[in-house]
Amino acid sequence: MSPVGTEGTRLLVLRGPSGSGKSSTARRLRAHLGRSVALIEQDYLRRIVLKEKDVPDGHNIALIDQTVRFALDRGWNVILEGIMHAERYTDMLDGLRQDHAGDTAFYYFDVAWDETLRRHPTRPQAADFGVDEMRGWYRAADQLGFAEERIIPQAATLDGTVRRILSEVFGETTDNPESASVRSAR
Repeated sequence: MSPVGTEGTRLLVLRGPSGSGKSSTARRLRAHLGRSVALIEQDYLRRIVLKEKDVPDGHNIALIDQTVRFALDRGWNVILEGIMHAERYTDMLDGLRQDHAGDTAFYYFDVAWDETLRRHPTRPQAADFGVDEMRGWYRAADQLGFAEERIIPQAATLDGTVRRILSEVFGETTDNPESASVRSAR
């Protein structure tokens, strides 16, 4: 494929089990970074747009790929978040990594099954699916194998994770990412 994005665009990929904190982190980062960031959620494209189950060679994989490329090519920084099991999504994610002209960072939220279950009732979508569905989605230590995939440990707090990513990926420091001012649109 041809290069995507520019040297100035950033692609941030947040992966991990259901209930691990990916969506909360992505939304907090977007609120802080403002309109320069496209938030692409695997669940939205797969479950809402396509109403597709997460299956091998699912159509959502190509839609995610095209959506990320579209945003990067138009100068947006991209936060892509979802479970995105390595067995199904590695090729697409590796293609984005190789083709992206700017900085790309991968984070894996390493949360144990018991903790995933404990967190589930506190989530807004708790009534949308239950333990049986979650058990089918859960993969322990489902890293992609990329040298640059960083681990977010189970004990990490939301604020700490957001501060870490702001520093490592966006070169920013903030004491309180929740109350940090939002940047204006480009």
